[in-house]
Amino acid sequence: MQFRQKALSTLRSPEELDLPVRFARPQGRLVLVVTVAVMAAATWWALTGSVSAKVSAQGILTHAAGSYTTQSPVAGQVTRVLAEEGQLLSPNDPLLTVTTAEGAEHEVTAVAGGRLTTLVVTAGAVIRAGAEVATLEQVTDPDEPLVAVLYLPPGSGSAIPVDATVDLSVQSVPRERFGVLRGRVEAVGRAPLTERQIAGFLGDSALAAEFSREGSPVAVLVRLERSSTTESGYTWSSDDGPPFAIASRTPVTGSVHLSAERPVDWLLP
Repeated sequence: MQFRQKALSTLRSPEELDLPVRFARPQGRLVLVVTVAVMAAATWWALTGSVSAKVSAQGILTHAAGSYTTQSPVAGQVTRVLAEEGQLLSPNDPLLTVTTAEGAEHEVTAVAGGRLTTLVVTAGAVIRAGAEVATLEQVTDPDEPLVAVLYLPPGSGSAIPVDATVDLSVQSVPRERFGVLRGRVEAVGRAPLTERQIAGFLGDSALAAEFSREGSPVAVLVRLERSSTTESGYTWSSDDGPPFAIASRTPVTGSVHLSAERPVDWLLP
């Protein structure tokens, strides 16, 4: 008790009032300064900085009008093949001849014309009526530029702005060597597509099933940026791109760059 009373009397002594107050140690001041600086920098970045998100999706290189399939109107045996893959055909040009069991010959034609991309049957094959025999791209000009069509999961289309930049990894082009193909969003589908609609545009039911695995997707049309200095005729992230042309119906993976946003906008209602 004696020591306690002495300590209390010392604190009450007016002579102690003019002693300097001891603040934090120098190390504590440094921590405080660093903390304030970090908070100020974070606030400045949140107000003036920007963050750009990406949406990735699978797709394919094609032409804007898409493709279609041709069926045989009769059952029988393919006796002659009259066209080759890659050939540009006019409407109603013959594709092949089918001979029926009665000995009658029927020509299967390219109804709307276009480039023959896939010939499903060969001479000697026996087919049924309605069997798919060929796939054609709807093009009339051999130099018509390619486009990319990406299929985004349902609900993702609303976040895609028109004219957004797109980086396309092309399956047939090594990315680590030649980089990515550049493009911009031309149009965004207004409604999800059924597997049947996708098959009708691509002329390929297997691809339609692949793009519809996660539900009915939204189609995004990407315009490829042209270049007169590259072998492919398109712009790449590398200076020259691949030393060869890129083919239609080549699978791609696209990364769509969304509009940049300020971090502070995420916190505001």
